[in-house]
Amino acid sequence: MIALTTYNNVQIPSFMYGTAWKEGATTKLVELAVENGFTAIDTANQLIHYQEALVGDALLNLAKKGIARESLFLQTKFTSVDGQDHRTPYDAKANLTTQVKQSFESSLAHLHTDYLDSYVLHGPYSRNGLGAKDWEVWAAIEEHYRAGKTRMIGVSNVTADQLTELCTASVKPMVVQNRCYAVSGWDAQVRKICQTENIIYQGFSLLTANTQVLTSNEVRTIATRLNAGVAQVIFRFAMQIGMLPLTGTTKAQHMKHDLEAAKLTLSNADMHLIETILL
Repeated sequence: MIALTTYNNVQIPSFMYGTAWKEGATTKLVELAVENGFTAIDTANQLIHYQEALVGDALLNLAKKGIARESLFLQTKFTSVDGQDHRTPYDAKANLTTQVKQSFESSLAHLHTDYLDSYVLHGPYSRNGLGAKDWEVWAAIEEHYRAGKTRMIGVSNVTADQLTELCTASVKPMVVQNRCYAVSGWDAQVRKICQTENIIYQGFSLLTANTQVLTSNEVRTIATRLNAGVAQVIFRFAMQIGMLPLTGTTKAQHMKHDLEAAKLTLSNADMHLIETILL
């Protein structure tokens, strides 16, 4: 699989397997994803939607099969109290810097590793702009990067204005991960900032957030012409437009098909059609 390179010269696989909402099946599905060709895994230290410790169990099982931790790209996230239930992976009454430290160390323990490849702020505290809490948490995340405990840092669920602000930090994000909607030009404003700042854009919910696109006659026609599935067309569109897509499929056959999207080539007309299909 072709790797992308961040502005700090770290390579990241061009397709990522997402582990949200997998519950008790997380371990089995992570193993299945890696066995079918995925080398990048995304999770979060947030028990409402993720089972980070079960990702770690999968990594132990894979290691026994000869798949070393160093051959995999591990990305996890710090989630604020607002995004947690009562099972916070840190002392919810502690200051934010301590919360980040405790969550980070908990993630290392869950994943049975002494470093992360990518550590992401799950989302700003503020709805508009960035507030004092956001800057305190980002500073704490920066310190983990400077200490060499994570090879890159990033932010998720961020607006264009917030990302513009965050790019003024002493260490700007290397990655951005957003839910990607065709009705917003596939998050065009945020992607434009990422392109300008040399930040890798990770898009999630490419399929589930865009069912109208998947069922459109135009995309089905492209898929038929290329002898491909509509999901493959969307994933290839994402790659060609400069995006790193995530998939969370639970079926081995779909995992293989998703990865095979990299072999497709969409024409300029195909790209323009998909990019503007709901605008």
